Order: sequence, then structure tokens, then C-alpha cells
Amino acid sequence: MADNIFTRLGGLFRSNIVVRKTKDNRIVVKDIDYSQLGLTSNFIDRYNKLFNSRQNSYASAQNARALYNVAKIDLYKDYELMDQDPIISSALDVYSDESTVNNIEDMTLEIKTENDKIYDVLHNLFYDILNVEYNLWSWIRNMVKYGDFFLHLDIVDKLGIVNIRPLSSYDVMRLENHDPEQPNLVEFEIEGDTKNLKQNYEIAHFRMLSDTNFLPYGKSMLEGGRKVFKQLTLMEDAMLIHRIMRAPEKRIFKIDIGNIPPNEVENFMNRIINKMKKIPVIDQDTGEYNLKYNIESVTEDYFLPVRGGDSGTQIDTLQGLGNEGAIDDIEYLKNKLFASLRIPKAFLGYEEGIGSKATLAAEDVRFARTIERIQKIAIAELEKIAIVHLYTQGFEDAELLNFDLKLQNPSMIHEQEKLELMRQQLEIAKDSMESNLFSRNWIYDNVFNINDQLKVDMYNEIIEDQKQQFRMEQISSEGTDPADPANQQSEEDLTVARKGEWGGSEPDPFKKEIDRGRPKVGDMNPSDDEKSGFGRREFKGGSPLATSKGATVVKKESVLKSIKDKYKHDFKNNHILSEDSIINEDK
Repeated sequence: MADNIFTRLGGLFRSNIVVRKTKDNRIVVKDIDYSQLGLTSNFIDRYNKLFNSRQNSYASAQNARALYNVAKIDLYKDYELMDQDPIISSALDVYSDESTVNNIEDMTLEIKTENDKIYDVLHNLFYDILNVEYNLWSWIRNMVKYGDFFLHLDIVDKLGIVNIRPLSSYDVMRLENHDPEQPNLVEFEIEGDTKNLKQNYEIAHFRMLSDTNFLPYGKSMLEGGRKVFKQLTLMEDAMLIHRIMRAPEKRIFKIDIGNIPPNEVENFMNRIINKMKKIPVIDQDTGEYNLKYNIESVTEDYFLPVRGGDSGTQIDTLQGLGNEGAIDDIEYLKNKLFASLRIPKAFLGYEEGIGSKATLAAEDVRFARTIERIQKIAIAELEKIAIVHLYTQGFEDAELLNFDLKLQNPSMIHEQEKLELMRQQLEIAKDSMESNLFSRNWIYDNVFNINDQLKVDMYNEIIEDQKQQFRMEQISSEGTDPADPANQQSEEDLTVARKGEWGGSEPDPFKKEIDRGRPKVGDMNPSDDEKSGFGRREFKGGSPLATSKGATVVKKESVLKSIKDKYKHDFKNNHILSEDSIINEDK
């Protein structure tokens, strides 16, 4: 089973590009080996390739690779020497410090994914197994120093990556185009273990790809200043020697020898010098002068014999070095070194006036872009490690690439520039809409550069925002949530007139109705729901007591009979409201 998973991993990384298709038919590609960055691997020196022919056979290419690996070791030795310089050593520390800044959540590496399971797996990988919070700083420092950094991954089936082991850049050789049958095959050879070549998925190769002349390896951030560093070192040594030789102040003793014969002048001068000379440096073991410490030309004075004249014996002072502040040549080379490192001098303490800036990237936006490029290179290889881990644990299809990694950019000015640009775009869009000079679609196309699909998505999101705003207003004003199903009314509840149900103008069904002799709804014509222009209902016959119905006639006769029985009078000749009828009622 273990061989099976390794075989599948080898097939996954055979083309150095992982491609997956999402559910919405979108193609996701991860270039895990930066194959899209450079054209080909070039083992020819940048100068010789301009004059030599490119007709190299497979064997000559292998020889060129071997020669390049020897030259690579020489470059690494120069980088080691440069790392001993305080300026360059501080610069390498600055690269790592600025690339591994924690975000507001106090996390060095941010993991973005819609799948909670993938997030948990990757968080366990980077923070528990790889321990990026502590190790990433040294990984990036070695990468920018040598241009390359190698990690050996210990992979276990169904568990993924369980351990890592950093490898020295001196001991690892990257093999490309070494197998004519598999041109895309990438393997790694570790010194001392030439028989067991490591596959591409077993080694994480962090490399600074910026110059194809250094492929298949990366180019160190120190390479641009390597020549300047040697010149600066020589100039500083020459300056120190010059100052030691010329800085001390000396005296010239002019001794008047009078009439001493010429053959005796030397003996006379030696006697004078021995009397005035300082204690000589004598080797205690041999009793002889140690010529290595004979610094007479530096610290001792000069004795000159003179003859004749009126001057006699004189003592003159020979001034030392007077231009001790003339270091323009040193500053010139030092500025070139800073330019190659792309680090502002103020942050390294060579200039004042850094102000209240909290980070180096805030002092120089260009350096922030350099840090961003370093972070992208580190993230690309971390994504390769994550893909290996997820694939070993059984994630396939689009889920294998359903994540993004991000390192915090420390530049506040870089973020402020983005916000300022967005603010200006919003002001232009607002003014254009208020002045009715441009349509909304024109603003989307020309100010924000938004495509049609994104317009639809934004419009739907704006509608959703309005719904949420209405929901919040209802909750704050009425205390009810419109989104709660218990507070929602059905469509039938909103209908005014419903047959057989309570609603609209119908009376309360739970309240007992009092019979006041009003006609029932069933006694009306179906068209009686329409009111007349005077606000009264139109009945058939013009009145509910119209004689057009049999029931109405019977009802009328019963009413008259009850009146006659009560008053016992003849109402044919008298009106019901006449005075006689009223008097008789009182009797």
C-alpha cells in the first residue's frame, strides 16, 4: 500500500503542474515547480553563452551541469564570507523578520479555505508538524542567502507528512533533463547517497528564481553585491593600512655634526639615536631583535645629520594624516552595496530621520514589494507541501487545491495606497451617479473594471444586504425577526375576502353574532358585493322587503297581522302615526 501511494504521488508530480476542475467548471492550476517562470534550464555561463555555440549534446550538457555545481560551491563560500559582514548579516535578518510578521490574529501563516476539514488538516500540518512560527524565519534566511533551501519530507501513507529534515545546500544536487525518456522528471541527489535519488514530492526546494543563468537553482539576494563587497573589503583594508602608516605624528631631528669626518658620521649618529631611542623589541627566547615588530618607520622619529650653516641642531614636527574624514570612495561603494540589497540605509542605522515608521517596509514601499516577492516564493513551496499532505490523506479532485496560503505583508503604506485608490474610485462613482452624467454600467466598466458576471453577483449581494438591513430594522423596532418562520404569514393570510374563513370584512367567528333581522349573505345576489355609488348594497327589487320573493310577502303579512292584534284598531282609514292611533295606544 505504501508503494502504491508513492507511485500515485510520483504520477501527481510528473508534470510539475497540478490541475483540477471545480464543480462550477473552473480550472484550478498549481505550478508547484515554477515551470511557468523560466524557459529552460541554462547551465551556460552568462558571458560565454554569448560567444559559444549552443550545439551541445546530452553528454556535454551533463558535463556543463557538473562544472556548474563546482562553481555553485564557490558561490556559496563567497556568501558565507559575506554573511560575516555586519551590514549584510543584518540585511539577511531583516529579510526574514519582515517576511514572517504576525497578522492581527497573531498567526504567521494564514490559511484560507471553504472546507473546515481541510483547514484543520493544514493547520495541524503547518503549526504542529512543521512549526512554521519558529522554523519559517530560518528557512527564508537560508533561501535569500544561498538562493536555495531544501527540506526532506518524511511521508507515511494515510498520515501524510509526519516530519521534516533540513538539508544543506552544499549536499543537494537537483537533476533535470537527465533522463531522455522522461524530460519532465525532477529528482534530487544527496551527497553520500548517490544510489537512492529522491523524488520531487520528497524534497521541498525553496529557490529564488530571478535569473535563468542560475537554473535549476535560485539566485541569492547577495549575488548582486558580491563584486561590490569584494571591492569594499579591499578599499577598507587599504584605508586602514594608510591610516596606520600615515596617521602618527613624527619628529625630525636635524643633528649638527660640525667638523666630524664623513667616515665617522654614521657612528656618531648611531650613538645619538641609541641614547634617544625607545626600548627595542627583543625576542626573549633568542635575545635578538624581532624584525617583525620593527615599526621604526611608523612610530619612531627621524634623525638627519646636517653640516654647516647657522641653524645648528633643529627639531621639526612631521604632521600626520590630515584628511581622516575623506571617505567618499568608501561611501560610494557602500551605497552600491545598499542598492544591491534593496534595503533603505535608515533602517540599518546609517541615516537618521526614519521617523515614527514602525517597520522597514513602511519606510520604503519598494522594499515592501521585495518582501512580497520573497513571500510568494515561500508560499509556492509551502503549497506544494500542503498538496502532498492532503493527497496522502485521501483528498482528491478539486478539494486538493481548495485552499490558499498567505503571509502578512508588513507594509502599512502599501495598504494605505490601495485604500486611497479605492476611496478615489468611490468618490468618482458617487459624483458621476449624482450628476447623472454616466450610467451605473458605465461606471462599473470604466472606473472599477468589473465584468458582467461580477456585476450580477454584486447586484444580488446588494439585494441581500438590503434584506438584512430591513431585518435588523424590524428586530430593533418591533422586536420580531421577519426571517423566523413563526413570524411569517402565508399568502392565504394576506387575502382580504376568503370564503368560509375569518379575514377581510367578515365578523369574528369566535364572537357570538346577535340576530338583528339583517339579511344573510346567502339571501343576496352574488353580485350584491358591489356597492352602489351611495355606499349602500343593491338588493333585488330595491329593498330586502321587496315583494318579488314569496318569503318576503309572507313576512310582510305576518308583520301587519301582529300590529292589528296589538292595537285592535282599523288602520285602513288611519295612518299608523296619526294622533288617534297614538292616543288609543295609551288607553
